[in-house]
Amino acid sequence: MTAALQSDYPPEGEWTTDDLDALPEDGRRRELLDGVLLMSPSPTRKHQIIAGLLMAELHADCPDDYDVTQGVAVRINRTRSFIPDVLVTTSVAAAREPSKYEPHEVVLAVEIVSPSTRSIDRVLKPALYAQAGIPFYWRIETEGGALEVVTYRIDAVNEVYTETGRWTKFVDTGEPFPINLPISRITPRVR
Repeated sequence: MTAALQSDYPPEGEWTTDDLDALPEDGRRRELLDGVLLMSPSPTRKHQIIAGLLMAELHADCPDDYDVTQGVAVRINRTRSFIPDVLVTTSVAAAREPSKYEPHEVVLAVEIVSPSTRSIDRVLKPALYAQAGIPFYWRIETEGGALEVVTYRIDAVNEVYTETGRWTKFVDTGEPFPINLPISRITPRVR
């Protein structure tokens, strides 16, 4: 597979997390969906500001048993690996300073919807995160200028998320820990 990784062609068969690990650290955002390599365009300024502000806000209220980070891979299995924009993990998992998490270590995955990833962030990732058992999912909608945070909790029996709220002024939820977050605190300044 090494030769395939040095060319423009995928390895024979399907991509695996081992193949991802063998790729150079070049700043590209690579994810795997059932052995298919997905590469997203660079995020926009607005996207990155929302992710950074949200991470800081969640971190400020995060209890000791949790940790907040952004842009770290979640390895669902050998052929599925996604990188949530922001994630809350257990503090035990964070203590090992990982470059990737297992699904059982992730408490909340957050995706910020971009025009190029609408279907992935609204349909595909929530379905696969729920299947992997991640208890909470947030989707941040940015169309039209104003932000909307849509929150979900897993129905573990059916492995799907159930919507728990649509927030346009405050995210006010007790899950995964008490959060009362003004949306204005994660909204980028208009330039």
